[in-house]
Amino acid sequence: MSAPGINDPHTAPDFASSALVTIDVQNDFLSDAPYGIPGTTEVLPALRTAVSAFRSAGRPVIHVVRLYDAASGDVDLVRRGLISSGVRIAAPGSTGSGLAPGLAPDGAPDLDAGLLLSGRPQRLGPDEYAIFKPRWGAFYRTPLQELLDELGVNTVVFAGCNLPNCPRASIFEASERDYRVALLSDAVSRVSDSALSEIGGIGVHLLTVSALSDRLLSTGAHP
Repeated sequence: MSAPGINDPHTAPDFASSALVTIDVQNDFLSDAPYGIPGTTEVLPALRTAVSAFRSAGRPVIHVVRLYDAASGDVDLVRRGLISSGVRIAAPGSTGSGLAPGLAPDGAPDLDAGLLLSGRPQRLGPDEYAIFKPRWGAFYRTPLQELLDELGVNTVVFAGCNLPNCPRASIFEASERDYRVALLSDAVSRVSDSALSEIGGIGVHLLTVSALSDRLLSTGAHP
């Protein structure tokens, strides 16, 4: 199946009703961290630009994060052995679990691990939130859909860390819930042509951060 056109009435992003969702852009996943993801630090400038564009347009930003809580054992199977052995990755309350530099709004509080692990969103600024996801997908056992619906969002724009894993899973979950979906191809790590082609086939629109900024400005959705 070929990718839809930008004017497809069923899938075309509605930027006046959009939200940016960043995935796992945390200190422990930056490129040079011991268990970091290659290419993540390198896309931080584009991510910061995207976040700034959404803030300027008065549109919501939601930062979805991982917290590996060894005490609870609620860890995905592929990392359960690593975390149970004592390795600390995105441990609740640690510096490594925090959002990468320049991503949170000015004056934002540190991530509240207790609040996030309880399944509630944390407000970081006007129309800006953090939520915790326990597995790959941003909708699985999280308040993301409820929050998006409360905010009147019908279009989800994804960016962040490690396209083959969590962003990809989250994109499929959003599509299954009939959200219009876009991916910022230059603001996500571990991009490949094959991955972009595959998600394009399910109606995901691929945009650069520059093109996104122009489209947000054209909506007139300013505070």
